[in-house]
Formats: sequence, C-alpha cells, structure tokens
Amino acid sequence: MVKEVQMNKVKTKIDQSLGKSSSLRLFFSWVLLVSVSAVFSQQTQQSQETKDVKIDSLYREDQFYFGFTYNSLLQKPAGLKQDKFSAGISAGFLRDMPINKDRTIAIASGLGFSYNNYIQNLAVSKIDQTFSYAIIDPGTAYSKNKFSQLLVDVPIELRWRTSTYESYKFWRIYGGLKFSYLLMDRSVFTDDQGKVVVSGNKDFNKILYGAYASAGYNTINVYIYYGLTPIFKTAAIDGDKIAMKLLQIGVIFYIL
Repeated sequence: MVKEVQMNKVKTKIDQSLGKSSSLRLFFSWVLLVSVSAVFSQQTQQSQETKDVKIDSLYREDQFYFGFTYNSLLQKPAGLKQDKFSAGISAGFLRDMPINKDRTIAIASGLGFSYNNYIQNLAVSKIDQTFSYAIIDPGTAYSKNKFSQLLVDVPIELRWRTSTYESYKFWRIYGGLKFSYLLMDRSVFTDDQGKVVVSGNKDFNKILYGAYASAGYNTINVYIYYGLTPIFKTAAIDGDKIAMKLLQIGVIFYIL
C-alpha cells in the first residue's frame, strides 16, 4: 500500500514536470512564431514603402542664395578713389520654373535683400535739405569715409544646368536682370573733430537695375553684376554730374 502511494507521487511529479516542459515548449514556440511574423511583417512593410517611393521627375531647383562681393565703382569722377575693400552681401530665395522636358533649362524669379558698402573719398554733406559733394583733399586727415545702401531685390534669370532628379550636384550657368529698390542709405565721415552722418539722401537713385551672371558647380559659384543705372540720380561736383555705376565680383552660394 505504501509502495503504491509512493509510486503515485512519483508519477504525479513526472506528469507535472512533463506538463511544465510542454508549457515551456509551447511558450517558446509562440515567441518564435511572433518574432518571425514581426520580421516578415517589417520586411513586407519596408518592401511596400520602397514600392511607394516614386522618383520625382518633376523636380524644381528652388533655392536660397547667399552672396559676397567686392563693390567696384565705375565711371568715377576725377579724383575719386577706393582705397579699401568695399564689400557687398546679399541673400534671398528663387523660385524655379523649368521650361523643357529634361528640366535642364528654367526661368527663375524671387525676392532678396542686398547691403552694399562703398569706402572712398567722396565726402557727402547736408545743409538744410540740400546735399553737397566734394572730393576730400589728399592732405586732410580722416579715419573713415563711406556710404552704404540697403536694397530689396527682385532677380529674374534664365537658367541652364546639368541637374537630374537623382543628383543635387551639377554644373550651372545662370544669368538675368536684377531690379532693386533702395530702402535705406547712410553716409559717414569721421575725423578728429567727430563724425558726420547723412541719411535719407534724395540724390540716390531709388530704383536700380543691372545684368548679372553666375556659374559654377554644386554650391559655390562665381558671380558678376554690372549696374545699368547710375547709383546717383542728381548728385554733382562743381556742376559735373556723378554718373558712377556699380560692378560687383564675388561668389554666390545656392542652397536647396
């Protein structure tokens, strides 16, 4: 009788062990099945996403731009000199409008701002509402003489490039006209006696335009601009009209 009871206990323990083992096998089988299903589902999803990605054959080269130039004055009056580096900076956005099937030729227009600085020896003064101009005598000691302008720009350009929808690195030649409106101006003369500041000069041309071109590869490009209108509208030195125009040479960066 005792032996029979002991045998039953042993049998019960074995059944329990087998039951646990079966449960563990079932659990691990379930985990493996879920893992395989998850991997398969992920691969299927990635494959589907890959199929959903479409190549944009109707791409545009809409771009932000930033330029840095040296400002050179042309048709200067006698005696006027630029003895230091006169810098210009510009920035803006251009909207691209392709006009051929390969999208390698386009028209673009946009909006931007320019700041031009001119360091030279033309003194600007104001008495009442009258502005006057004179070439600073070489014997006069002064530390600064310049005028600067802030303009809003509207460029309109024709574009040629070797771009494709698969690459953002390409050769380009852009050229066109830039129309500018003068927002602010400031002339500064500084010597031992102090500083003379003149702003709101009505003798400056409010509306300017000129031709420009840029060429290069990828982001960095060379840039040149030639002003077709004089910087001054009515300024004169001893009755001789100041007909200076602007030539800019520098670099321009295009960023998508």
